[in-house]
Amino acid sequence: MRLIVIGGGAAGFFCAVTAARLNAELEVIIVERTGKLLTKVRISGGGRCNVAHACFSIPEMMKKYPRGEHFVKKTFHQFFTEDTIVWFKERGVLLKTEEDGRMFPVSDTSETIISCLQREASKYNVLIRLNREVKNIFNEQDKWKIEFADGETETAEMVCVACGGYPKDSMFEWLKRTGHTVQSPVPSLFTFNMPGNAITALMGISTTAKIKIKGTKLEESGPVLITHWGLSGPAVLKLSAKGAKELAALNYRFSAMVNWCPSLNEHSVREQLLEARTVQAARKIITRSCFAIPQRIWEFLCALSGISESWKWCDLPSVALNQLVRNIAAQELAVQGKTTFKEEFVTAGGITLSEINPQTMESRLVKGLYFAGEIMDVDGITGGFNFQHAWSSGWIAGKNVANFRIFATPN
Repeated sequence: MRLIVIGGGAAGFFCAVTAARLNAELEVIIVERTGKLLTKVRISGGGRCNVAHACFSIPEMMKKYPRGEHFVKKTFHQFFTEDTIVWFKERGVLLKTEEDGRMFPVSDTSETIISCLQREASKYNVLIRLNREVKNIFNEQDKWKIEFADGETETAEMVCVACGGYPKDSMFEWLKRTGHTVQSPVPSLFTFNMPGNAITALMGISTTAKIKIKGTKLEESGPVLITHWGLSGPAVLKLSAKGAKELAALNYRFSAMVNWCPSLNEHSVREQLLEARTVQAARKIITRSCFAIPQRIWEFLCALSGISESWKWCDLPSVALNQLVRNIAAQELAVQGKTTFKEEFVTAGGITLSEINPQTMESRLVKGLYFAGEIMDVDGITGGFNFQHAWSSGWIAGKNVANFRIFATPN
């Protein structure tokens, strides 16, 4: 019996090593389109690999997946955060948790995770074939036939598709020919471009803010980073994931409303400014913010509100005060495009989930065909959630492949 895993990433490796470990009689081959393995593992988290997130509640974890939350609810009952921690620990890799909940190897290098997975593959005789681009797969007399771009072919009783997400509909054609349908892909986890906006002069400053997409219900609070092209940071990336399809429909042209004091609304901001005008009457406005805003942002917002550097609080006219209130609590910034956050590049869309059995990762349409990872219409926000989906789905697929029977029928 042979399993061919299409894709040498996190999900593909987890499927391959799990199947090979549980069934010594199974021949397992990973075929990878490029000349490199585990690329996302290597670059994730700035080269440290954000393996998982320290969330141990399935109902809470589900909320981190803008698409596929009900699907992962079922998979996480089989392999969840605790299982990921134990799996790596048993293989000599200890994980640590940072303040924001992200989990990394104690070594602080992704090479630790890569070496662990490659050792596991070697231990269980998983074969690896690089530069093998799949062009077509089809089932013939209870065997899968895989056709590669170079004209060569392979056969296997089982195939697990774990090749990651595709950015274009056309790239799914070889999978559509198996009878599966695809939710059209759109980018997720991207930053907001604001070409020519004066705020880009503050590049490098990070603060906590609330961002709302005008005309929608999309909003997110958290760390925001000002860059030379616009806004980035965890809050922006999470917002882009939640609104991946809505923002794509807007062609990435929209207004972002930023509240630089996320714990306050316009009314409470106004009250504090009025109090400062009385209590700090003789102090220069620009000298120090009366909010928890970085000084350079405060100076920027004051200038944007028409406040002179020489003005004291007692000089602040109502017109400028009103403008400052709006700029602090609801500054409107025009977004005109996106930039892919390359370390965490994720695509929303993929194989329709109703066509996959979450208990086994096997296709509901054809036997012997499994899926794992981002090729499915599941995607999480930044913070280790996409890797958890990869580990969980890969493990479940591998476990069920190991128990595969040629006359089994999909559920």
